[in-house]
Amino acid sequence: MTSLSPSTVAAPTSHTRFGGLDGLRAIAVAMVMIYHLFPPLFAGGFIGVDVFFVVSGFLITSLLLRERAKTGRISLRGFWQRRARRLLPAVIVMIAVCATAALLVGGDVLVGIGRQMLGALTFTYNWASIAAGSSYFSADTPELFRNLWSLGIEEQFYLLWPLLFLLLVLVRRRWLRVAIVAVAAVASALWMATLVGQGADPTRAYFGTDSHAFGLLGGVALAFGWRAIPSTPPEWMLLPAVRRTVTVVGSAAIAALVALALVPATTSTVTFPGALVAASALSLIAIVAGIWPASPFGRALDIAPLRYVGNRSYGLYLWHWPLVVLMTVWATGLSPDVGVPVWVGVATLLVTFIAAELSYRLVETPIRTLGFRGSARRWGQRIVESAATRWATLGAGALFVVLAIGAGAAVASAPQQTSAQAVVQAGIDALAEVSPSPTSPSDDPEPAPSGAPETAEPTAPAPEPTAEVSSTAAPDLSPVLAPTAAPVPITGDQITAVGDSVMLAAAPSLMEQFPGIEIDAAVSRSMWAGPGILQALADSGRLRPFVVIALGTNGSVDAGALADVRRIAGPERQVILVNAFAPRGWIEGVNHDLAEFASQNPNTWVADWSTAIGGQTQLLAGDQIHPGSGGGMVFAETVRTQIEAAEAARLAEANAPREGDYILEKELTFTRPR
Repeated sequence: MTSLSPSTVAAPTSHTRFGGLDGLRAIAVAMVMIYHLFPPLFAGGFIGVDVFFVVSGFLITSLLLRERAKTGRISLRGFWQRRARRLLPAVIVMIAVCATAALLVGGDVLVGIGRQMLGALTFTYNWASIAAGSSYFSADTPELFRNLWSLGIEEQFYLLWPLLFLLLVLVRRRWLRVAIVAVAAVASALWMATLVGQGADPTRAYFGTDSHAFGLLGGVALAFGWRAIPSTPPEWMLLPAVRRTVTVVGSAAIAALVALALVPATTSTVTFPGALVAASALSLIAIVAGIWPASPFGRALDIAPLRYVGNRSYGLYLWHWPLVVLMTVWATGLSPDVGVPVWVGVATLLVTFIAAELSYRLVETPIRTLGFRGSARRWGQRIVESAATRWATLGAGALFVVLAIGAGAAVASAPQQTSAQAVVQAGIDALAEVSPSPTSPSDDPEPAPSGAPETAEPTAPAPEPTAEVSSTAAPDLSPVLAPTAAPVPITGDQITAVGDSVMLAAAPSLMEQFPGIEIDAAVSRSMWAGPGILQALADSGRLRPFVVIALGTNGSVDAGALADVRRIAGPERQVILVNAFAPRGWIEGVNHDLAEFASQNPNTWVADWSTAIGGQTQLLAGDQIHPGSGGGMVFAETVRTQIEAAEAARLAEANAPREGDYILEKELTFTRPR
């Protein structure tokens, strides 16, 4: 197949290959790979997936239009066979290799791998993830095949669109066809906006075929519209000034796509669907500029390096995410969503290109060219051709069998929960044993009583003594001091603890360290929930003398919420703010804000969990956030240390000489009998 040359005057619709699309695919896959391998570069690089969607919708519809124009019919069986040849073999090989590698790495990377493999092989990964409650934007679980959600949307489109295409071509007016598809695209985008506007996790909107079809439909509309251009385009399309304008507009669209990829995502409609719709529109402009008759822009996009990457874009997309998950977990123990060391990103990039090249040459191209049966015959011929080809073919077959067994073993040995989920669940179970209404993993502002014994209001300070002066006896001339307060051990029935999932994971250790402590903790809770929970406890008379707050893991802390916590606790209660430890960008700011607030408010202290656990992260779960049993003991001991320090400070203040005491001494001196 040859690309357009400057002398070509026929519209691109008469050719099998469209100019510029390989280069556009290369740009799209580069955005996605940089987004995943080298964060925070291209913080919005996930828009590359929407570029793929637009290109796919345009190409598939163009192929169907060509087939119908050439043969007068559409072979659904032939279409679906071609799609299966193109997509399925590479996916099978990638899954077998990466699942076996995951078995060797072990741990959290195996969680849910059976569900993931089933979703990938049936091209329903997006809906399987939605049903399982997975979040594309969660950094907690290293989900091995998460990138295959987009392949699910595309394959579902490939399955349904030919059927709808047959209905749509019954509409005689081409402009009406374009209008129908355009309205459907707008409806899909509005549906995404509606879902995200409801405040839910944008994963449902992002993964849903219904809510993320606008890019594919945009490509479909362009294919119908472009078909209206005659085989010999009008002269105005070939004018040098027009072609220069098209080149400028196409270049501006590519530049805008790159700029858009630099903008970090939000969880609002600004990104979903705002940025995605913008990326789709810019992709449509770039496609038009690339396929414009005699377009220099299309030739520029199809330079050799971009064509090379574009031809292998499918394999690059397939391999890069599972490989970066495996290599990052192996190197750091964390999901790549938390962070990818630069050397891991570089190594992953190199291995990805090697894997994609092998897949392209040994799997994708032969099967796409020869088909499944033809490839099987070819492999059979290689066995009898020569000793070298025989052993190479048999060796490849044996290797695939080993990989298939390894993938099966990965599914069989996969744990039901991540290590973080396990320690949090252990905390929930521990609280349930002492509570008829156990703490549940939800961000519920209502208090969840732990069944710990209720306590009285904080003990009032001892009344100050009164000095009695005798007129007949000389008084003691020594200074009059406040009575000495004796230290009393702090027990659990004096402590109220409110926290997030970190406190949940540490709950067994807290209850062991402080029998009778009341713990109200929940998953995904932030400081915003603190005042409401404390107010409910105070209103019910259950707020104890020591209030422990651990709500800094899930986001920045608000000064107003902290002030409300301090106000509700009252001036006599000691408030212990547990700072946070997690591989998240906001943690440093959280800890700074907690320390600053404590320094400015009396009876407010910081329990330095961050420093206590920072040197022994092996005591944390695989997400490096939630404490295991050993980490829970560190958490409880950190809280105990700070409570004892707070009590010691209170006693020191109680034992300190008071200004009134010295005034009384002075008054006694003046009234001393002569």
